[in-house]
Amino acid sequence: MISESQNQIYEFDEFRVDVSKRLLTKGLGEETPLTPKVFDTLIYLIRHRGKVIAKDELMREIWTDSIVEENNLNQNISILRRVFGEKPGEQRFIVTVAGHGYRFVPEVTEVPFSNFRTLGSATIDETISPNSKPLTREWFTALALLGILGIGTILYFLWSGGSRSVDPPIKTIAVLPFKPLVLENRNEAIELGMADSLIAKLSNVEELIVRPLSSIRRYNSPEQDALAAARELGVESVLDGTIQNWGDRIRVSAKLIRSSDGKQLWTGQFDGRSTDIFAVQDVISEKVAAALKIHLSGQTKRHSTENLEAYQFYMKGRYHIAKGTPPDLLASIPFFEQAIEIDPEYALAYTGLSHAFGVLGLLGDTTVPETVSKARFAEQKALELDDTLGEAHNTRCMGTFWYDWDWESAEKECLKAIEIDPNNSDFHGNYAMVLSSTGRHPEALAEAKRSRELNPLNLVQVALEGQFLMFAGRIDEALTQLRKTSQLEPNFWMPHMIAASAYIEKGQYAEVISESEKEYSLSGTNVYPFGIYALAKSGKRDEAAAALKELIKTSSTKPVPPYNIALLYNALDMRKEALEWLERAYEQRDPKMTLLKVEPKWNNLRTEPRFIELIRQMNFQ
Repeated sequence: MISESQNQIYEFDEFRVDVSKRLLTKGLGEETPLTPKVFDTLIYLIRHRGKVIAKDELMREIWTDSIVEENNLNQNISILRRVFGEKPGEQRFIVTVAGHGYRFVPEVTEVPFSNFRTLGSATIDETISPNSKPLTREWFTALALLGILGIGTILYFLWSGGSRSVDPPIKTIAVLPFKPLVLENRNEAIELGMADSLIAKLSNVEELIVRPLSSIRRYNSPEQDALAAARELGVESVLDGTIQNWGDRIRVSAKLIRSSDGKQLWTGQFDGRSTDIFAVQDVISEKVAAALKIHLSGQTKRHSTENLEAYQFYMKGRYHIAKGTPPDLLASIPFFEQAIEIDPEYALAYTGLSHAFGVLGLLGDTTVPETVSKARFAEQKALELDDTLGEAHNTRCMGTFWYDWDWESAEKECLKAIEIDPNNSDFHGNYAMVLSSTGRHPEALAEAKRSRELNPLNLVQVALEGQFLMFAGRIDEALTQLRKTSQLEPNFWMPHMIAASAYIEKGQYAEVISESEKEYSLSGTNVYPFGIYALAKSGKRDEAAAALKELIKTSSTKPVPPYNIALLYNALDMRKEALEWLERAYEQRDPKMTLLKVEPKWNNLRTEPRFIELIRQMNFQ
């Protein structure tokens, strides 16, 4: 066990270690949290600096009352190297001596504790000795001159109107996933959950735009530079933190950084039980709000659940949904169901479940009636539990849009969600979808633009803006937008699907097939069979017909949207069959029918009486 009887302060490089307070600080006082054993390891290394310390000796001195494996020591050394900012193999602070142990190599300055007094968390040097000599006449003269200069400065300040620069208020923030101190023990659900909960709390402030979980989840690497992430996310401030569990204890450290100059606006550390995590989230959100000079409403104090286990399952579901692929949507469902089983009053878990089922029905990977029933039940339950949740009204907006074809009610629910959270990018993007599908293109594009302004990295909504441009007849602009989306995330499937559709309108069928192949390789499915459509239109009718026949055969054993089959019959100029399958799509409540009014691939049928009747039945007229 490391003795703490000596009140000692050590300084090396840009770091300071206060033994009595068991505190490691960096730079101008940035606190760096360390678990007890990691701190003990650091102190032992510092006190034996320059010497090679055997691993056995370190383990014996740090773990005096227990026998541990060498891996425990290796983890401590790894944590210290990350804290010091060492790159792999660099060893600027701790050198590994192969076959022997470790050596601490920086030059260390020992500062006796008696030479310091503390003010808050800062340390101030005692520069005036109690035995100082009385002031001489020369000192009085110097002080008088300083006084005159000081008065002159004050008079100048008053004469000039007291003008001084004031930092502009911060309007945008990103909350990064909290990082683990020990990679081997990381809990991604809790790491993302901390960020997600703080995002939700800060999003209730109208004057602050907060990047959502879908944008920040990629920045979860322990080596992630917070300022680099802030630049990519286009925000004026970033909240970065670490989280560590050991036993039933939890330690959370957080810092708020201004992006323009890297200045720390606030920093804090919290220790407690794992079940205290909700209280920690409240405190952090309040401190951040105070640092940004904004006011949090009482709404931010509410928690959708107080059960930590349910919360962790919910966050695992959210993690999969954020990936956006059909397999991940399926994978999210059991986690939401487990969260609900533990806490049947967990409204947010019901919104997650409704979202997963709703999107799966849209993608065509499940049977629509069964999927719709589950999605609508979860959506209704969420609203019954908490009708002040923007997410609940958003899921009802999408359910009403995709499956009820009640455009007026869908718009009402979307607007309600936006009223609750006006800075939510998804809510504006989904409202744009309702407007686009009903032919209100200028309004749709305005909402899509607002969605993109609120979150430039919301990949789904940025890709859908390309679709809205295509439906508005602005094909080249649509393709430009989709290329930008692919540049943001090359492994995202959706822009390739929409690009394939747009290239059909330009008659560039080789590009259609290429984009469809990219969609399939990234998502494992073709949401729309645009590749087959391109074969039909490019003169390869026999290949297209064979593929269509195979698709119809497949529909007898697994779900295939009838809308897709109708689309291919139309590409083959088989109008009668196309209309028959569209009517079947209407009867089966295929959600792809929401595009019937604006999809240009149906333009050749718009004068057909059966098509006109479908438009009427869909409430488009």
